Amino acid sequence: MGVAIRTAGEGDRELVVRLLDAAFQDDPVSNWVFPEEEHRRTTHHRLMAAFTDLVLAEGRVDVTEDGSASALWLPVQAGPHAAADSDEDGAAQLRAAVDPDNERVELIARLTQDIHPVGRAHAYLWMIGVRPGRQGEGLGSALIRQALDRCDREGLPAYLEASSARSRALYERLGFEPTGTPLALPDGPHMWPMWREPGGVPEGGEPEDQRLSQERAVRPTS
Repeated sequence: MGVAIRTAGEGDRELVVRLLDAAFQDDPVSNWVFPEEEHRRTTHHRLMAAFTDLVLAEGRVDVTEDGSASALWLPVQAGPHAAADSDEDGAAQLRAAVDPDNERVELIARLTQDIHPVGRAHAYLWMIGVRPGRQGEGLGSALIRQALDRCDREGLPAYLEASSARSRALYERLGFEPTGTPLALPDGPHMWPMWREPGGVPEGGEPEDQRLSQERAVRPTS
């Protein structure tokens, strides 16, 4: 039986924020951004709320009908990134809104923006999460395959940053390929930028289902 998936709306905001907060509490990048566990437990949800609000406004949030998994996609147009000293500096705004004393919130935004591909319009998988206790049921795979089917129909490439070696391998099975140099966070984990051309799913059946970890940290508005 297939997984029922729908497009989330404003009324789903709290559901999506709670889901992503739970799914990414133990993610390597979230742990780097919020290294102290207690602080992470009380503050991490603000980052997930900022992501959710931006993608609800400018992109597309897919959610399983039972609310156990969600994926955030943002359309990216061909063109240069916003200048770091812009009056509308999204990285600084994000830090101010989420955790003003935490420079890593702003730093990761800038670092991931720097490695983001330019020159071709594409779909950006901001992040995808499956609620703890529901992982391994195929929910993440179903979400991302549906979105990649959309990309294929529209002839649109897709891009993400994998936050672990395991998720990188899973995305490779979905047709993504490493692009550029991996991002080594200062005293932290690596993130792997990955690109998928439309129609890029290789032969070989379903990927194993894990939490398709954070497929993204931050991309500030530009």
